[in-house]
Amino acid sequence: MTDEPACKITDSELEVMKLLWQSNCALSITEFRENLQKSKGWEPATIKTLVSRLVSKGAIRQEKRNVYYYSPLISEVEYNAWATGDLIKRLYNGSARKLVSALVYSDDLTKEDIKELQKMFRVEE
Repeated sequence: MTDEPACKITDSELEVMKLLWQSNCALSITEFRENLQKSKGWEPATIKTLVSRLVSKGAIRQEKRNVYYYSPLISEVEYNAWATGDLIKRLYNGSARKLVSALVYSDDLTKEDIKELQKMFRVEE
């Protein structure tokens, strides 16, 4: 994946991507509509616009069967890796250590989280 499509995905478009990733199969516009109208309250025109934008950005592909079906060209793992790297660059001047430090000294981590992180950071000598 290139950085180009990922960096242009808006929060609303990301909701469309999440639905695709969770479904593990191509979806029709009707299936998008059924889910996103219910869960987000979005109008059909909004959903169609978001899907069209993602096709234009190269984040999803469109395949004609009886109707058009859409599938992701960017995996959730790829997107999350890009988003994490972008967050580190933007907020922590490229320092992953500063990100980890901010997490460790925040009140957001439980004792169990800290124990798991300690295990991850143990390096065999």
